Amino acid sequence: MKEFFDCLKCKECGRTYPKEAFHVCEFDFGPLEATYNYHKIKKYISRHLIESGPHSMWRYEPFLPLEGSPTVGLHTGMTPLIHAQRLAKALGVKDLYLKNDTVNIPSLSFKDRVVSVALSRAKELDFHVVSCASTGNLANSLAAHAASSGLKSYVLIPADLELAKVIGSLVYNTKVIGIRGPYDKVNRLCSEIAGKYRWAFVNVNFRPYYAEGSKTMGFEILEQLGWKIPDHTVICMASGSLLTKIDKAYREAIICGLVEEKPYAIHGAQALGCNPITAAFKKGTDLIRPVAHPNTIAKSLAIGTPADGYYAIQTIRRTGGFSEDVDDHEIIEGIKILAETEGVFAETAGGVTVGCAKKLIEKGHIPSTSQVVLCITGNGLKTADVLKDHLQPIEVIDPTIQDFDKIIDFEN
Repeated sequence: MKEFFDCLKCKECGRTYPKEAFHVCEFDFGPLEATYNYHKIKKYISRHLIESGPHSMWRYEPFLPLEGSPTVGLHTGMTPLIHAQRLAKALGVKDLYLKNDTVNIPSLSFKDRVVSVALSRAKELDFHVVSCASTGNLANSLAAHAASSGLKSYVLIPADLELAKVIGSLVYNTKVIGIRGPYDKVNRLCSEIAGKYRWAFVNVNFRPYYAEGSKTMGFEILEQLGWKIPDHTVICMASGSLLTKIDKAYREAIICGLVEEKPYAIHGAQALGCNPITAAFKKGTDLIRPVAHPNTIAKSLAIGTPADGYYAIQTIRRTGGFSEDVDDHEIIEGIKILAETEGVFAETAGGVTVGCAKKLIEKGHIPSTSQVVLCITGNGLKTADVLKDHLQPIEVIDPTIQDFDKIIDFEN
């Protein structure tokens, strides 16, 4: 689809760059972003063409930054959009949906989308080693996709990451390197490594390609709602990139005639123990104060210096949304109510999204009569340990009907 992907462009000054492994403008250090020829896309694309495409995120290929056909993650995406009526009643809203990336292929998180694009592009540019800085989900996805693509991989993570996420990378025979300190120190080291070695760091020198994969979640929401934009979308934030890219998908769909233009609100959700974007938003400023020492069970969201924080705030404000945060107790309650009402087991980031949605509805930022989509980004098996002291203990009995009768609640 090389006729659609134009170039990389600085989000600040608008200078253009060739479609190579660049991510920062040489003049003002602004981030680079993939740009497209929407006039050509609009002539080519249609709802019917998309719906007749592969049952994966690649049905939206004209909106993704490749010059040839995708080669990685061909089965990723097209996760369920669940009409969550029981959760809607519990939260006090009329019409609620869950975009359920807890079942994404292959590593059970939305990161499979971004890695599919980044590694497909890395192969186009003839890179043979891929890497990332990660709070867990990205490491799992990169390791899995690299294994299936025959690429050598290294993943760098905070040394205190959840064991399930460490195992979820090691199993693919990637090289896992634990770094003492928070994610931001891991990320800084990766920037140095990317400058020294010819590796494709998906969230450093390949970030303009990688980030575009998140748009596919937005496109799927639109298609699964019958080509309509939801009134409200609630999205958890770490770097802030997912939120900005879902909004970009909505805007691109409007530009290319796939959906009718209408007002919509995008809302951000963060953990209180690492909430630099929400804190700045609530103070009414664009100046994001880094969180040097994140302290939250939502480790996948614990990025103290969010790369896209400024743009996330601008998106939330432009769409009339709001940004909320929740503490660890509220995160646990969010995980539990999601599981108990809809049978969806989300990791801590999902608890953040549900907990913040509850607050947004209670405070009137999301009217009870609205259509709402919650983006659930990762599977609960990745962070199951946080629940061990918050669930009912199992009943252990002898194998007799008498012992069984003693523990049964006959009122039920």
